[in-house]
Amino acid sequence: MKLKGILPFSKLLIDQFVTDTDIVVDATCGNGNDTLYLAERVPHGHVYAFDIQETAIQNTKQQTADHANITFIHDGHQHVDQYLPDRDISCAIFNLGYLPKGDKSIVTLPETTITAVQKLFARLKSGGVIILVIYPGHAEGQIEKEAVLDFLQTYDQETAHILKYEFINQRNQPPFICAIEKR
Repeated sequence: MKLKGILPFSKLLIDQFVTDTDIVVDATCGNGNDTLYLAERVPHGHVYAFDIQETAIQNTKQQTADHANITFIHDGHQHVDQYLPDRDISCAIFNLGYLPKGDKSIVTLPETTITAVQKLFARLKSGGVIILVIYPGHAEGQIEKEAVLDFLQTYDQETAHILKYEFINQRNQPPFICAIEKR
């Protein structure tokens, strides 16, 4: 066995927490890679894919054209509670920062991310997971990283297990994962 990179590790977590009938959320659908992965994992379930950028929604629709189990939501993830059905979710994933190959001035914000995590955690079934892929390699990413880590450290360990998965000997502030498992 060898260590998984950050994005492969996020998929490993998805695989461990998701069944084929689950409701899942891609809180930052971006170019559609996570939305596609989730849609393939829940063929009898449903994916809710959020993004504030129309470009991201269109990119994700193209990437996932063969899947009918996705609802696309052109809105901020902080409004997730307005769109989810009355069923608990098993998994949510965030890729924080900016849209790859997109406008780097449009970034996720600490306050909207934290609000979305709180709302998703409230809807997360026991044994479910929220995955945050955090990119601190730009100024706004550093600010969001600090705020999110400070927030996550406030969770009661009786309510959630929270891990941080990172490579500590890489240059240029590499991305890392925080995962919140609801107890």
